[in-house]
Amino acid sequence: MTLIYKILPRSEWEAARAAGRFQGSAVDLADGYIHFSTAAQAQETAARHFAGKVGLLVLEVDGDALGAALRWEPSRGGDLFPHLYGDLQVDAVLRVLPAPLDADGAPRLRLAP
Repeated sequence: MTLIYKILPRSEWEAARAAGRFQGSAVDLADGYIHFSTAAQAQETAARHFAGKVGLLVLEVDGDALGAALRWEPSRGGDLFPHLYGDLQVDAVLRVLPAPLDADGAPRLRLAP
């Protein structure tokens, strides 16, 4: 199983749960796909793009279950990042984890089981 992670505000997750699917955050909608990170990439993503933001959650998703809509494409430093071209169905989310801010104001991710 290939686990991938999506960082988002709690309000977006609550709206997705109500709708049964997540269509993406503003940046996802602008780019045409939903941005994900691997466990190794997620902490840097959190620090770069979510510093100082409270009320964040991390969705843990089985990337293998997303099929051909999930593509691995180069991004930051040439690393391959998972991008979902389509909606994320709520039932594809394995776990929802909190992302509290650390002393430096960056979300601290605890992705281990």
